[in-house]
Amino acid sequence: MDNYYIIIVGLLFILAISDLIVGVSNDAVNFLNSAVGSRIASFKWIMVVALLGVIVGATFSTGMMEIARKGIFNPQLFLFSEVMIIFFAVMITDVILLDAFNSLGLPTSTTVSMIFELLGAGVAIAFLKVMNDNTMEIAQFINTGKALAIIFGILVSVVIAFIAGLIIQYISRMIFSFSFQKRMKILGSFWGGLSITAITYFMLIKGLKGSSFAAFQLSSGISLSDWVDQNVSMIIPGSMVAWTVLLQIFIWLFKVNVSKVIVLAGTFALAMAFAGNDLVNFIGVPLAGYSAYLDFMANPGSDPDSFLMFGLSKPVETPFGFLLLAGVVMVLTLIFNKKAKKVIKTSIDLSRQDQGDERFGSTLFSKVLVRSTIRMNQRVSAVMPKPLMIFLSKQFDATKADDIIINGEKPAFDVIRASVNLVVASILIAYGTSHKLPLSTTYVTFMVAMGSSLADNAWGRESAVYRITGVISVILGWFFTAFAAFSVAFIVAILTKIGGPIVLGLFVLAGIYGIINSHLKEKVKEQENEEETATVLSESISLKDIYEECNINSVESLHAVSDIYSNVLQALVSDNRKNLSHALSKSKEFNKRVKYAKDNIKSIVDKMNDDSLPSAQYYTLVLDYMREIGHNIMYISNPAFEHVDNNHKPVGEYQSKHLLELSNQMESFTSLVIEVIKENKYQKIVDVIQIEKEIMASINEYILAQIKRLKKFKTGTKNTKLFLDLMAESKTLTLNIVNLLKSQRDLAKNSGFYKE
Repeated sequence: MDNYYIIIVGLLFILAISDLIVGVSNDAVNFLNSAVGSRIASFKWIMVVALLGVIVGATFSTGMMEIARKGIFNPQLFLFSEVMIIFFAVMITDVILLDAFNSLGLPTSTTVSMIFELLGAGVAIAFLKVMNDNTMEIAQFINTGKALAIIFGILVSVVIAFIAGLIIQYISRMIFSFSFQKRMKILGSFWGGLSITAITYFMLIKGLKGSSFAAFQLSSGISLSDWVDQNVSMIIPGSMVAWTVLLQIFIWLFKVNVSKVIVLAGTFALAMAFAGNDLVNFIGVPLAGYSAYLDFMANPGSDPDSFLMFGLSKPVETPFGFLLLAGVVMVLTLIFNKKAKKVIKTSIDLSRQDQGDERFGSTLFSKVLVRSTIRMNQRVSAVMPKPLMIFLSKQFDATKADDIIINGEKPAFDVIRASVNLVVASILIAYGTSHKLPLSTTYVTFMVAMGSSLADNAWGRESAVYRITGVISVILGWFFTAFAAFSVAFIVAILTKIGGPIVLGLFVLAGIYGIINSHLKEKVKEQENEEETATVLSESISLKDIYEECNINSVESLHAVSDIYSNVLQALVSDNRKNLSHALSKSKEFNKRVKYAKDNIKSIVDKMNDDSLPSAQYYTLVLDYMREIGHNIMYISNPAFEHVDNNHKPVGEYQSKHLLELSNQMESFTSLVIEVIKENKYQKIVDVIQIEKEIMASINEYILAQIKRLKKFKTGTKNTKLFLDLMAESKTLTLNIVNLLKSQRDLAKNSGFYKE
């Protein structure tokens, strides 16, 4: 039986490494998004600074480790065999859930995951104990006061983070405006001194408590923590003066970019705060399991089913080696794991200053909220003094922003907002850490970023409804995290307790399968994205690039459309639901791809050379018709699938004949169009138009025949509606393909690539 628990301890540490990898991939957004979004430095240097912060912050996490041991449940009421099951259920659930969120590219909270997993697993085992002894209550086993305080603290931190980010950013923008370069030369050293001093206070003075260095004895005989507490009044003003003077000297002598110093210092601080606060989420449970095992083994002859875990209720100091090793794993994950960039993108997209492709749609709630806000803003503006309105309008006029282009692209937001995000978030997290509250770094940093972006008018009328929907989606994901973490951990704990080693092994295999399967799907998705980038989203910078890219896009799109159209009609005739479902999926992929290309037209036009700008209108037309073709193919495949999926009567004999004839005609038609584009033989457009007329005539003939069958009651209403809809949409599809071809011809003429 002892070997069974050795295996569990080993699994806990293996899962801890896996948890570190998937958890850091998700939480990297917390301390990287501001620096990456502002493009203040290369990604390599941002990573170096963040890595140093993670390593240092990992050593500050000791005091937080008690949360996993006794913060959620009362360990002295649980047996050794029971707490090991609780810890196993927590870890296997955490790894699976976090990997799922990473794959979706959504930032979630590792803190909330851990807390609700501990709560779910603890309640599960307590439930089984109460069933065996009805004199006990589940509430006895749960540290209700501490658990509620932690959950309440997390929820309150969301509100505080949003308000703090909004207010501090509003004041900062009032001072610096969007055209901040000149003012930064005057106020930059003071701004930097204030920012770094705030970071110093909360990271060093508050964050030092509970760390592995706190008890370090100085030559005077007092601990480092006590010395810092006694000299706060000297450290803070001294730090403010020292940093201000030092930064001003650097500005005068070396032309140092103070904004860069602030953002990188904030990145270091936030990475440090993240590691100090969130490390418990990844290794706290395995270390608690290891401590429980050592406590059990220190009492030879004890029965795991009767040995109560009083040892976990005692304070303990985490060995420095474990903290450092965890920090190294976190660093390696940040360097090599690609999923982190995907999660970072979500946060940056929701807070960037400019409009562009929006990852989220609109909802009724977001529309109503935006309309209400606009009306309220109009009423407030009507009563405000005109001079004040002019001043505020000038300070918040993003069109007058300093024209900063980094590596050919504008940053998602400027360094003023980036520094506010970093400083405010690091202060809030470090404050929570000093009070041993496992605040969600995800919640805090995300809501600070959302508050600051709102204050900066980044949620303009062009994007507000989409940004609000995105924020709501992420927040709902957080609540789902809590529900899923509790539920899954509850189920895993109960089944493992009942089923023993066999069920435990099955859960391990399920976890391994889930992670491997997710990894393989991610690889496929990355490959598809690379192909998409190479065709639809590549950066066209010259006439030749534009012309060649349009050719590639058009040819590939027409091949895809021809295949989908043919598959839909043939599957409809054979009443094959599986093939129709596959064709519908292909239609959605194609439609999504061309929509993405159309929505990102601005970013591509921005990168065109001056000599290629006259061709931009034809490039836009090509994308317009490609987008319309995407609509056509969706309106063909979706009704066909729904007809078969709803088990309606299959199409009749004459309908089948006409559909197959039309399929063959469309295939010949698109093949000729592809040939014309590929070989630059636009003189053959006359032949294409002739085939178009023949297709139109055939469609009109098929429609008339269907109407006659309907009049003679030889066909049903559902079949007729579907058939007529397919004919009408096929007409539009044919016209759009011809228009696409003509746009390609005009592009070739305008670009000088047209062959007579």
